[in-house]
Amino acid sequence: MTDTLLRPTEVPPTLRHRLVRLAEAATTPLVPADYLDLVAPLRSGTDLRARIVDVQAETRDAATILLKPGADWAGHVPGQYIRIGIDVDGVREWRAYSLTHGPRDDGLISITVKAVPDGKVSNHLVHAARPGTLVHLEQAAGDFVLDQSATQLLFITAGSGVTPVIGMLRNLFPVTDSGVVDLPRSKDLDIVVVHVAPTQPESIFLDNLRELATHGAIRLVPRYDDQHGVLDMADLTGLVPDIAERTTYACGPGGLLDALTAHHDRAGLTLFTEQFRAGFVEAGDGGTLTVGDITVEADGATPLLDVAEGAGVLMPSGCRMGVCFGCVLPLKEGAVRDLRNGAITTADPISSANGGVPIQTCINAAAGDCHLGDKK
Repeated sequence: MTDTLLRPTEVPPTLRHRLVRLAEAATTPLVPADYLDLVAPLRSGTDLRARIVDVQAETRDAATILLKPGADWAGHVPGQYIRIGIDVDGVREWRAYSLTHGPRDDGLISITVKAVPDGKVSNHLVHAARPGTLVHLEQAAGDFVLDQSATQLLFITAGSGVTPVIGMLRNLFPVTDSGVVDLPRSKDLDIVVVHVAPTQPESIFLDNLRELATHGAIRLVPRYDDQHGVLDMADLTGLVPDIAERTTYACGPGGLLDALTAHHDRAGLTLFTEQFRAGFVEAGDGGTLTVGDITVEADGATPLLDVAEGAGVLMPSGCRMGVCFGCVLPLKEGAVRDLRNGAITTADPISSANGGVPIQTCINAAAGDCHLGDKK
């Protein structure tokens, strides 16, 4: 009688289950997938991760992080963002960053991070991240993408708000060792870029923008606060005389976007915005914050997420700017104020009986005593 070998797909389900259980028993407390994670962390079918390939300095406090995503990466449209999770001081932190390029032939993706004062993750990525480090990754998201029917475009960016726009521009006009490449899809475009920065040395991607301008791909209007003062909406018509004929895309701090929105609404102009940091405009009254067994004083200007973490509570979080909803918890009782617009959210025992009122802890502060429940 000749022995025959069963192919994996021919192994009876009951036997396959027993083999998996045997492998798990042999590797306890780990499971076979844990060992695969060590040798093939970017394989298909596991949690999506990426490996840092390179860290390239852009300015003194900004760097581009080049990433190799896992096999299940689904791709992106220029202008979208990703959330990455990285372990800092033993705690996994999640943040959202715009992708700074279009699809690449080598399959890599990149983000550009500006280190902000007291920013745990941004400072770690800019100053301490090293090639070879694995980070957790979520699929690209966001609808700050180009309207393909628009040919006359105006980009207004401030600080690191240039990151999604540079991704769009690099997709329209790739830059190679031999210079800027003109693509058929970009030949009819007329683009103006108004880029604002505190100073010229702090202007992220300035060399890239200048190269595109020298080539004639864009008209660059740089604005530096130390030279020109803070950008005034009344100056826009002088800077861009044909602004009424252009579709405007803007990304930057909340104050800039609020002013642009009011300006374009009055003029009846088309505007698309992406806010990379929450614009806190109004503080609440403060009170106490209760999370689990911990009660702590909370002022009316600090997000509940920061108050709880300052008291040693491990909180769910994500982008920390009100976009990803990774920080949502139920408000069981009390009142909070949205720091972006002053809106009050309240919850009473009746609401709590139904699970509480979901709130984003990264953009809400205490407006009196408040009690948060556990994440579902």
